[in-house]
Amino acid sequence: MGFSTFSIVFKITICLLSFSILFGSSNAQLNATFYASTCPNVSSIVRGVIQQTLQSDPRIGASLLRLHFHDCFVNGCDGSILLDDSSNIQSEKNAAPNSNSIRGFDIIDSIKTAVENSCSGVVSCADILAISAEASVSLAGGPSWNVLMGRRDSITANQAGANTSIPSPSEGLTNITTKFSNVGLNVTDLVALSGAHTFGRAQCRNFASRLYNFSRSGNPDPTLNTTYLSTLQQACPPNGNGSVLINLDQNTADSFDNNYFSNLQTNQGLLQSDQELFSTNGSASIAIVNSFSSNQTTFFENFVQAIIKMGNISPLTGSNGEIRSDCKKVNGATSSSVRMDQ
Repeated sequence: MGFSTFSIVFKITICLLSFSILFGSSNAQLNATFYASTCPNVSSIVRGVIQQTLQSDPRIGASLLRLHFHDCFVNGCDGSILLDDSSNIQSEKNAAPNSNSIRGFDIIDSIKTAVENSCSGVVSCADILAISAEASVSLAGGPSWNVLMGRRDSITANQAGANTSIPSPSEGLTNITTKFSNVGLNVTDLVALSGAHTFGRAQCRNFASRLYNFSRSGNPDPTLNTTYLSTLQQACPPNGNGSVLINLDQNTADSFDNNYFSNLQTNQGLLQSDQELFSTNGSASIAIVNSFSSNQTTFFENFVQAIIKMGNISPLTGSNGEIRSDCKKVNGATSSSVRMDQ
C-alpha cells in the first residue's frame, strides 16, 4: 500500500516530534542531516549496495534489519554487534541469539568500504546499520523515514548482555515485553517491530519444539493452525536438518507488508514469540495485532515510530566512542578473521 506525499511528511514529522518528547536532549545530537556537508550521499551509497545484493540474496534486507535490532538491544545502537573476537573483546556474534544465525556482516563491510571510498573516516558503523535498516524496509515495499544519524561506534562489545537482552524466538510474551520495556519500548513498539517478521526466514531449530514437543508436553503447540502444522512438520521432520530455512511469512516472503498480522489471526505465526502476540489471553497486544492487520498504513506509521525510538537507544555521540575505519575491529586493532555469516 502506497503513501501520499502528505502522509509521508506528516508521519515523519510526528515521529520526530515523538522522539523529541520521549528522549529529550540526551540524544539531541542525532539528526537527519548529520552528514549533509561531510558525506551527503551516504544514504544513496548504502541503498545502492543493498539493491545490488538483493539481486542474488533476497533475504539480505531482513538480515540487515535484524542486525540493527540486535545491535540496539545490547548497550544501545553502537555497532558493537559488528566487532569480531580479539584479545580483549568477546564478540556478540558468538552469543546464543546470534551464533550461526545472524548474518549480513559481509554486506556491512561492503557498504563501509563504499562509504569510506566516498568520505573516509566520517560515517560510523552504527549509523550504517541504521541507514541499512531503512533502505531494506523501503526496498521491500515498506515505509521510508528520515534516519536520525550521528551515532559513534563502541570500542567494546557485551557478549553476556547479548545472551540476556535479546528476545528469543521461543520466549513467552511476558519476558519479551520486559526486555522491550528495559530499553524504553512499549507494547505497541513490540508489536510493530515484531511485524518485521513479515519478511525473511527462520531456521527449523528455532521453532521445532512447537511442532513436536511444545513446553515438553510431547505434543505440538496447540495454538498452531493444524494445516500449517502439517506443512511445517513436512519441511522440518524430527531429527532433521535444523538449519533448513522456512519463510516467516509463507505468502509474501520478501515483501514488507501487514500480512504477518493476518497470519497471527489464523494461528500461522511461525515463531512462538510471534504467535504469542495474538494467542496470549487478555494481552493488550491482541487489539494491536487486529489494528495492524486491518490497516497497513497504521502498521507502517507505528513501525516507523518504533524503529526511530529503537534506533535512539543509548547512542554514543560527541566525543564518545569512535568512527571505526573497519566495522569488524576497533581502530588500531588487528583483524581476527572471525566470520559469522550463515
